[in-house]
Amino acid sequence: MKRFAKLKRLGFFTRLLDEAPPAERYRFAAEQIVRAEQAGLDSAWIAQHHFHEREGGLPSPFTFLGYVAAKTSRIRLGTGIVTLPMENAVRVAEDAAVLDLMCNGRFELGVGTGGNPAAFAAFGLDSAQRNEIFARNLEVVRTALVGKPLAGGDTIYPQRPELDKRIWQATFSVAGGARAGKAGDGLLLSRTQPRTKEAPTATLAEIQNPVIDAYLEALPPGCEPRIMASRSVFVADDHAEAMRLADIGLRRALPQFMKGGHLPPGETLQEMITAFDTHVGGADHVIASLRADATLERVTDLVFQVHSVDAPHPYVLRSIELVAEKVAPALGWTRTAAADIALAG
Repeated sequence: MKRFAKLKRLGFFTRLLDEAPPAERYRFAAEQIVRAEQAGLDSAWIAQHHFHEREGGLPSPFTFLGYVAAKTSRIRLGTGIVTLPMENAVRVAEDAAVLDLMCNGRFELGVGTGGNPAAFAAFGLDSAQRNEIFARNLEVVRTALVGKPLAGGDTIYPQRPELDKRIWQATFSVAGGARAGKAGDGLLLSRTQPRTKEAPTATLAEIQNPVIDAYLEALPPGCEPRIMASRSVFVADDHAEAMRLADIGLRRALPQFMKGGHLPPGETLQEMITAFDTHVGGADHVIASLRADATLERVTDLVFQVHSVDAPHPYVLRSIELVAEKVAPALGWTRTAAADIALAG
C-alpha cells in the first residue's frame, strides 16, 4: 500500500450545475457547504463563471459567500477562483476585505486567469492578454489589501493585510507554479487537465508533479507550502448506484469536456472515468482510486467536488458525509478539535 503524507485540511468544492432554476441552484450549493461544515470539513470553495449556466453559473462569488458566511461559523470559505483579469482589482480587494471581516477571518482568496476565452470579449478584453492583465491586477489587489496607496494616493477601507497571506493562485502550467511559489501564495491544482497528443495516457500526477516541483523550488525560504489538489470525487452507499449516476453525468458532460481541449475518451464508462480523472463508487473503491494518485502524497489540502458526475442534490449531501466519515480518514486526514467540538454541539 502506498504511504501517504498526512493531509492537513479537507475541503469541498461546490459547482452550481443542477438542473434547476438559479435560486434553487444557489440554495443547493449553500446547503452543501453547511453540510460540509457539519461533517467536520475544513474548507468550502466555489468557482466564478460568467454567462454559461452549464459551466457553473455563479458570476458573483463574494455576494454568494457573504450569504453562506451568515449560515456557517467555522468552515473556511474560498474562491476557486475569481477570474481576476475580468475584474476591477480595487473592487476585488474591497469585497475580499469586507467579506473576510464579516466572517471573522475565514476567507481564502483564490485567483486565476480564467478559462473561457469567449467570456473576455463581453468585458472588452482580449483573452490573449489574460496573463499580463492577471499579473497587473494581482499586484493592485496586494497593494490595496496591505494598505499601501493606490494610484491617486487613496487606500481602501477596511484594510485587511492578513489576507495577503491567504492568496492562492490556480494554474495548469509549470511557469504558473513558479509564479505562485515566488509570491509565497498557495498553489491550486485542477481536478483534471487536458493531455497532449504526445502523451495521451499521462497520469494527472505526471502532469501536476512538475508544477509542484516548480512551486516548491520558487518558494521563499521559511515560507510554508500551501498546495491544494482539487479532485472529482463521488461516493455513494451503493457502488452500483454511484456508477449509474456517473454514467449519466459523464456522458452528459462529454461535449463540454471535448471543448476544453481534452482528447476523445473511449465508449465505456471506465474509459470515461479515467479520461475525466474521476474517483467514483463505494467508499472502499474511491479510497483505492485516490491512493493511486501520486500527487496527493505532496499536497496539504484535498478539495473534492462531484463534478462531472453531477449527482442529484441528496446524493451530493450524502457523498460529503461519506468522504468525511470513511474516505478522507483513510488518506490521513483527521478532524480538527474545533470541528469535533462543533459536531458534539
